[in-house]
Amino acid sequence: MDNWTEMSAAALGQGIAAGQIDAVALTQAFLDRIAAHPERDRIYARVTPERALAEARAAQARAASGRRLSPLDGVPVSWKDLFDSAGVATEAGSALLKDRVPEQDAEVLRVATAMGLVCLGKTHMSELAFSGVGLNPVTATSPCINDPEAVPGGSSSGAAASVAFGLAAAAVGSDTGGSVRVPAVWNDLVGLKTTSGRVSLEGVVPLAPNFDTVGPLCRNVEDVALMLAALEGRAAPDLTGADSLRGLRLAALQTVVLDDLREAPRAAYASALQRFRAAGAEIVELDAPEVADCMADTATLYPAEAWGTWGRVIEAQPDLMFAPIRERFEGGKSVLAGDYVAAWQKLERARKVWAARVAPFDAVLCPTAPNLPPKTDRMMEQGAYYVTENLLTLRNTRVGNLMGVCAVTLPAGVPSCGVTLMGQAWQEDRLLRVAKAAEAALA
Repeated sequence: MDNWTEMSAAALGQGIAAGQIDAVALTQAFLDRIAAHPERDRIYARVTPERALAEARAAQARAASGRRLSPLDGVPVSWKDLFDSAGVATEAGSALLKDRVPEQDAEVLRVATAMGLVCLGKTHMSELAFSGVGLNPVTATSPCINDPEAVPGGSSSGAAASVAFGLAAAAVGSDTGGSVRVPAVWNDLVGLKTTSGRVSLEGVVPLAPNFDTVGPLCRNVEDVALMLAALEGRAAPDLTGADSLRGLRLAALQTVVLDDLREAPRAAYASALQRFRAAGAEIVELDAPEVADCMADTATLYPAEAWGTWGRVIEAQPDLMFAPIRERFEGGKSVLAGDYVAAWQKLERARKVWAARVAPFDAVLCPTAPNLPPKTDRMMEQGAYYVTENLLTLRNTRVGNLMGVCAVTLPAGVPSCGVTLMGQAWQEDRLLRVAKAAEAALA
């Protein structure tokens, strides 16, 4: 029992299936660890012990009678505080939504519960999910596993911290411009950005619905595959035999993503590429001008949609927001409708060009984050440093959102550094097989 909270979700599920782990005792072990942890209130916005134990008792009964619902039936996980949960406040890290209590679960939470996942509670996040650094003085700024003085990455900040600190076996977050992958990389986790539209957003507090996606943060690729299956209510993808990169063609993206890399991420990425080559992968440098062309439109696309979604609510009580987050939203006020439409039309054309360009490859590579987690105190000074660091943090991950594809980040072996593998839209299962082999090469 001592090491249950450090085990992978897959291993815990296997232990439950084998009768070696009692799902109720497992859930209680996580609840006890959460209660005793000094960072508990910076990681969890709300813990739901009654729900968790009820779900665990049902899972244990199913295990005893051989009726398990999925490989993760009985495994305790955390949920970002923008997934509606019946009778429990869902505030999306914002005072604008204080004491907002939904009447029913988000669809993805309902599906996951029907697959046997145990809900431990809701984790802190960037305010309304509009920040890549994870700084939130309104509710709480979660800790970073590698640097107690640094921000954790966002917006799924508490989600990452809950797994990294052993307070959940896995976590569910959302990713609009990097909000799963950035906290995953800075906390040495595996994080998956799914294709837009793949996982239900019903009952998920929105930021920019055309870019919003749901995805898991886990300790390894196998856990990510099992979590994705549970979120979709289906059988897990088969990763059998996905242990070698030999014969795979990987594209190393050159456009934009290598600019202004800090020393540690640059060295970690170079080492990752070297290990991929040593494992038998062919790596081809790839230029994609369409990425640079569309990157300039992010100041139109994201703020306009975010302001269209939240503008009236923000204008009613602007002082409730952390100023830098409010200002990001307000950047959408002046975007003309014609410019927004033109930017989307340009993006759709670029996505077709990208899809054709990367079709010959098994995945496209880039450093996940160009920088290491900034110090919290300096970010609290706000000003130009906050703005530039936040935008740099999200630059590389945003490529996957703009191109409309799935993407997974893997730890690169250096604290808070990672490598991203991007696949084609709707090809998560294929991408995860490549990621499993890449994970083996990095190990």
